[in-house]
Formats: sequence, C-alpha cells, structure tokens
Amino acid sequence: MRLFNPWEMGQDQTKQQIEKGLHLYQSNQTEKALRVWMRVLEKSADPAGRFRVLGCLITAHAEMGRYKDMLKFAVVQIDTARELEDPDFLTESYLNLARSNEKLCEFQKTISYCKTCLNMQGTTVSMQLNGQVSLSMGNAFLGLSVFQKALECFEKALRYAHNNDDKMLECRVCCSLGNFYTQIKDYEKALFFPCKAAELVNDYGKGWSLKYRAMSQYHMAVAYQKLGRLADAMDCCEESMKIALQHGDRPLQALCLLCFADIHRSRRDVQLGLLKLHCLCERIYRTKEQQQELRDHVVKFHECVEEMELYCGMCGESIGEKNNQLQALPCSHFFHLKCLQTNGTRGCPNCRRLSVKPGYV
Repeated sequence: MRLFNPWEMGQDQTKQQIEKGLHLYQSNQTEKALRVWMRVLEKSADPAGRFRVLGCLITAHAEMGRYKDMLKFAVVQIDTARELEDPDFLTESYLNLARSNEKLCEFQKTISYCKTCLNMQGTTVSMQLNGQVSLSMGNAFLGLSVFQKALECFEKALRYAHNNDDKMLECRVCCSLGNFYTQIKDYEKALFFPCKAAELVNDYGKGWSLKYRAMSQYHMAVAYQKLGRLADAMDCCEESMKIALQHGDRPLQALCLLCFADIHRSRRDVQLGLLKLHCLCERIYRTKEQQQELRDHVVKFHECVEEMELYCGMCGESIGEKNNQLQALPCSHFFHLKCLQTNGTRGCPNCRRLSVKPGYV
C-alpha cells in the first residue's frame, strides 16, 4: 500500500503547475518556466503529468540548443511511457528520442528510432505523429547525404501535413526542403520552399512560437546569399538573428553568424573582382597611352581600395597588389610588417587602440 506524502503533487496540481510553466515560457521567462517544470518532475505523483512535463522540458531544451539535456529528458520520458503502457505515449517518446539524436548528429540512431515509431501501430494520435517521424528521418538521411531517401521522407511528411491540415508541420518540412535543395545546389527551389514557410507563418502563425519565423528567415537568407541577392540575404539573416537572441537559441545564432560571414565574403568577392578589373584596365590603358581612361581607372582603383580598407595605415600603399608580409593587430586592422617594425608604436595608427603584443593572424 502506497503511503500518502503531503509534499507530492496530485493530478490537478500537476496540471496547474504545467500550465503555469507554459504561460511563463510563452512570456519568454524561460528559466522560471524550467524551474516550475523541474519542480513538477520532482514532486508529481501523476505518471501522465510527469510524461507531459517531460515533453515540455524536451521542447524547451531543443529550442535553446541544449541537446544533451534534451536527450537526457527523452530517455526519462521513454521510461515513463513504458510505465504507463500506452502506445501513443510510447510512440511520442520514441519520436523525442529520435529528434534528440538528430540534433546531436547521431543520424543512424535517429533513423533506427524513427523506424521503431513507424512500426508501432497505435491509435489515431500515433498515426498523426508519422508526419513528424518522416520529417526527422528525412533530416537524418540528409545529414548522411542520402539524398533520394531524404527526399522520399520529406515528401511523405508533406503529404501527412496536407492530409491533416497541419500547417506547423508543413512549415518545418518546407524549411528542411530549403536545406535539401541548397545542398544539391538548386538555389531557386532552395528559396521557394522557405518563402512558402514564411507565408505559412504570416497566414497561420499568430499563436505559433517565433522559432518558425526565425527558421524560415534563416533558410531564405541562405538561398538569397547563394543567388547573389545579398541585401535580401542580410535582411532575412538579421531578422532570424534578432529572434534567436531573444529566445537564447544559440545553435540558430551560430548558423546566422556563419550566414553573415558568407554574405560579407560574397560582398568582398565582388569588390575584389572590381579591384582586379580596375587594376587590369589601368595596365591596358597605360600600355596604350590612353591618358584619360587611365586616370579614370586609377581613381576608381583607389576608391575601391579605400572602401575595402585595403591599404597600410602607415605608408598608405595598397595591400593585395603584390606579395608582402602583413601583420594584423588585435583590433583587426592590418599593416605591412616592415612598417610596424620601423614605426615601433604599441598602438594602432587607425583606431589608436593599444596592441598587446605581436603574433596575431
């Protein structure tokens, strides 16, 4: 016979505390929500309530990028599902286990857990999860570069989304398809699908988590960058980063930083191309003694050099025309090494910040 423990939460109190945590989480008070849910997990005597609160903890840690913690809670949840002996709970817990391993790039484990989900024919609820299972399996196959199987899974997930009118799932599948087509270098389709996801967010996403908007904007940014539409790429990436910072989504922040780097590199590649063009034209017009055209390209060359800051701040000569030893300071301004050695200053001539010691990149 089980003794009554006054410190344990009953079914009603468990439900109230879970809802309290959800309200805090939706109000962007994530840490407070986590504390409420952890207290429920420790005190609740209701197995179904424990299962539900574990689902909340798994989702929250997934959105924050704490994937090892996500996996830890998924393992506890599957034990709880076995205790409840409910096929729907078991299917959901295997899906969370698959998604946790997907986030940790354990793709073979993800596929194995997804297959377990698909083989568990439970009630209608379990069948409705098959779209999410197919999506997770598709992401795993894409991680393994098994493109045909990945596309098959994404198409299945999209059919489930359409048949069940599941707009959230459709949005997630569209983002994954954007990633798929980026990898196989069909950049028009890589843009089309996240744009479709963004439309779904605008039309149906009033009550959704902002992560759906952030995901669609990020994948649009990647496609725009590949297509050379750098201003559009920057706008989308900035929007995605803003949301990622608000919600503490560190993995998305990292992806946005990589995208920003690609955008700036593309811009610099264009500028370097112009620089090389003006330099080549200068040589041609000098050889032909066409003075007016020569002067025009010399002026444009130096404007380009100044815009890119490709000149030594000490001697004023351009950098990148010929082989020279360079030295970068901690402030990221760089100079001819011989100029720094001759000058002997401990400060940056451009921004006056102190340089601690040489030896930077």
